[in-house]
Amino acid sequence: MSVFEVIVCFIAGIAAGLGTGFAGMSAAAAISPILITFLGMPAYEAVGIALASDVLASGVSAYTYGKNKNLDVKNGLVMMVTVLIFTSIGSFVASRVPNTTMGNFSVIMTMVLGVKFIVKPVMTTKEKMEAVAPKERIVKSILCGMMIGFICGFVGAGGGMMMLLVLTTVLGYELKTAVGTSVFVMAFTAFTGAVSHFAIDGMPDMGCLIVCVLSTLLWARVAAKIANKSNPLTLNRVTGVILVLIGVAILGVNYL
Repeated sequence: MSVFEVIVCFIAGIAAGLGTGFAGMSAAAAISPILITFLGMPAYEAVGIALASDVLASGVSAYTYGKNKNLDVKNGLVMMVTVLIFTSIGSFVASRVPNTTMGNFSVIMTMVLGVKFIVKPVMTTKEKMEAVAPKERIVKSILCGMMIGFICGFVGAGGGMMMLLVLTTVLGYELKTAVGTSVFVMAFTAFTGAVSHFAIDGMPDMGCLIVCVLSTLLWARVAAKIANKSNPLTLNRVTGVILVLIGVAILGVNYL
């Protein structure tokens, strides 16, 4: 493995880790385009590495958010099961319909969501969030999980961002709990995706895999610790800026 490859994988991990720890974003949104563009890696292999990187990064982020009581495990599990089921359904439907990819769907959504957090921060309190009836939240979790899963399977991207969007807008979560719950769900979905990729295509470049996993894990841990100590307004703005920068960087990588 060359020095250039190590640097590219480490930088990809930084972008993915910060996005995961601060905003619950899937590592695939940052790692895949970087590995494909700068290392000429096959897309399927790059996505597999990104998903594998996502597992530990999302796991350690979820642990950090949970330790700080910013994680809704009960509804997270409900949403996770629903997302996994409908991702499979969405993938099946997509395989039967030509030209289903929606290009820069997840990138544009990342930037729009980033601007939203900067301009209109999520300032819901935990007290207000917990005032919602448990049954109502479970029903909403199932419905939102169905929508997120189907779109992720159909389009192939955008899970972390969609989850963060619906958790903060539809379910009324305050931002830290939304990010914590999002990374909790993403840890399991990423593991499922990574296992599927490696089972179908074999193991990827182990050097790239190890560097990406370790770099993403390190920076996700750093970002999650900072996020849990930040006040809501600051966290909204930092999250928004990171989302916008990652979106711009990915578009730059793809088109410049």
